[in-house]
Amino acid sequence: MSAYDVVIRNGTILDGTGEAPFHADLGITGHRITALGTGAISGKMEIDATDLVVCPGFIDLHSHADYTIESAPEATTQIHQGVTTLVTGNCGWSPFPVQDLPELQRWSTFLGPDLSWSWTDLQGFAQAVDRARPTINIAPQVGHVTVRLAVMGSSEREPTDSELRDMVHFVHEAADQGAWGLSSGLIYAPGSFAQEREMRALVAAATAADLLYSTHMRDETSSLLHAVDEAIAAVEDCGGRLEISHLKAMGPANHGMLPAALARIDAARARGVDVAADVYPYTASGTTLVSRTPTWSQDGGIDALLERLGDPLLRARISGEIQARVGVDIDLSGIVISELSPGRFNEFVGRSVADIADVHELDGVELMLQILEAHSGVVPIINHSMSPADVDAALGHPHVSVASDGAVMSAQGQGSTHPRSFGTFPRVLGRNVRESKRLQLPEAIRKMTSLPAARLHMRDRGVLGIGRVADIAVFDAGTILDHSTYADPWQLSSGVHHVLVSGVPVMLDQKPTRARPGRVLLKRQGTH
Repeated sequence: MSAYDVVIRNGTILDGTGEAPFHADLGITGHRITALGTGAISGKMEIDATDLVVCPGFIDLHSHADYTIESAPEATTQIHQGVTTLVTGNCGWSPFPVQDLPELQRWSTFLGPDLSWSWTDLQGFAQAVDRARPTINIAPQVGHVTVRLAVMGSSEREPTDSELRDMVHFVHEAADQGAWGLSSGLIYAPGSFAQEREMRALVAAATAADLLYSTHMRDETSSLLHAVDEAIAAVEDCGGRLEISHLKAMGPANHGMLPAALARIDAARARGVDVAADVYPYTASGTTLVSRTPTWSQDGGIDALLERLGDPLLRARISGEIQARVGVDIDLSGIVISELSPGRFNEFVGRSVADIADVHELDGVELMLQILEAHSGVVPIINHSMSPADVDAALGHPHVSVASDGAVMSAQGQGSTHPRSFGTFPRVLGRNVRESKRLQLPEAIRKMTSLPAARLHMRDRGVLGIGRVADIAVFDAGTILDHSTYADPWQLSSGVHHVLVSGVPVMLDQKPTRARPGRVLLKRQGTH
């Protein structure tokens, strides 16, 4: 009988591959799994997993935690979900490379005061996060928008050949320093200014470095299928790997379009294209009110947009273009203000644009513009815009991972933040597996573990097996559930009993241990 550092005893093992469960004890030595079976083993620490599921820690393939992990390294909202690795740098935005910090912060509402900004590149960012001693792991990607801003600012034009070479250089630099992917946010300015030549060159560079290409596509409304085709074309010629981020069909007129988008993915895979997607189990997205304005009006950033709103002719044009989308892909009753800095409309956080417009006896679109003006264009929203049937269709597809699109949050806070940061993974396991039975438990676990790991080419996480890193979640399949709601989001999930990161317990008996063994995982430096 060998003594292991940790033994998880009497658990029902779901190894992450989608195969049927089996009963076994699991032994850990150092930070790796060194025993998995029914032989007699003992541990310096023993965890009783009787009547509980033991599975790989969940890998959140689409997170924005890079903007909050320094200020909330304990990651309480994630360990209560069983998450052990967060993939960051999504939607085209990463905290590196940094060439002009004020310009970067001016463009992105993501890049707030929670970062120390003690770096210019991925290497410096990784060192800063490691100094913060996170509880769980961060797997960074480099963002196209950040690269574009570093090279050519916010210009709405194609890059010159020299600028494109500089952008490719930044992608290669991030890859050399350990990035796992290149992401794009083609729906948001200035990412939306990029055209085919630019994206194909950068995706080819990413592919040459074995990076995943993940994209917030150019359109998730009436032109969804064209956007899927564009994303697939960007990787098809160069043989890249494509991850379509938070796949959705937004707006009442576009409900029911998801099966056609999934069929596009299936057709591309049949041609040999390596394409997959991820989804969160909610019918509302989280974004900014600026994203509802026309792309051209955002040229030059938020300050330029606000200047245009002060010009009567341009304001009328902006208003008219938004108005044309109302009832098609914009539902004013579904746009809920989730957070506001002090200003004229501060008391209306948590209410919809339609409700606020009624109170002020204003046209809804005009009300949107006034809120943007009164709060300097920084207006986070929750956008109720998807159909449950479309979300279920995406969740059920074999090549779609579960991902949150959320961030590391404090356990208690204010505002109407999106519940996905608190409940994505338990929501799927509790509501889509146990309650509705739309997913089988082994398949749901695969979508949270081995599937996202495979997308990243992350080879020693995502599956329970001898020699694998001991990132492990232990939960009660009969009780696991999310509790965070749109009205009351600041509620932790329940049902996850134990979580280990690199063999170190960070949650025992549903309580955080305060251990902080997480770190930034770097693909090219043998630390994955």
